Amino acid sequence: MQKQEKIIKMFDEIAPTYDLANRAISFGVDVSWRKKAVGLTLEKLKGKLVSIADVACGTGDMISSWRDGAAQHGVQIERIVGIDPSEGMLEVARQKFPGCEFIKAAAGATTLDDASVDILSISYGIRNVVELDAALAEFNRVIKPGGSLVVLEFTKAASGGLAFKIRDFYVSKILPKIGAFISKNKEAYEYLPSSIGSFLDAASFSEKLKNAGFELRVQKGFSFDVSTLFIAEKIARKSDDA
Repeated sequence: MQKQEKIIKMFDEIAPTYDLANRAISFGVDVSWRKKAVGLTLEKLKGKLVSIADVACGTGDMISSWRDGAAQHGVQIERIVGIDPSEGMLEVARQKFPGCEFIKAAAGATTLDDASVDILSISYGIRNVVELDAALAEFNRVIKPGGSLVVLEFTKAASGGLAFKIRDFYVSKILPKIGAFISKNKEAYEYLPSSIGSFLDAASFSEKLKNAGFELRVQKGFSFDVSTLFIAEKIARKSDDA
């Protein structure tokens, strides 16, 4: 089985307990991280009509955050679509949001039209994408010129200091035990710290965004930089303006 297929299968298996495990291992603060990401993205869009795609949408947490944030900031959502390659995750999402549009597709092949969304978000999913460069190119294709790419992710921390030691101990020792207890899937929650350790640090990921045709607008760490928010704007090319 290919690495990407194995990751998707793992998420299929943990889908029924995914929300509960997320709340437990983050002590619920992941909700506030999403809320902050949405607020910083929408604060300048009051009165606008926007189209949003949430890639690696999982069970739909970010879709809920976008809807709540739009109401709070006076933004109208023309279309919001959740995209995920895991059928198990989408089954849960459809139950939670029966009127929402969902597409089973990979991050690197969303099936969306060119320049069709104002905002594309991916929260805690980009490190699970094996072909990262291809996915960023796909995001650039579907986002409108001047539109926003919003990424929330667990990024590799710089070593040293007490904060790093606390973070590293929790992520590597405590988090897998909590996740395994709730999901009864030890392998999945052992994968989580290893996937964080093998992913890029914030500076390297920012460089990836730049190389993919985005200009970084916001980079903000949360909770000892356990989670990092990136908001990047798609750079308009001359051909886009023609």
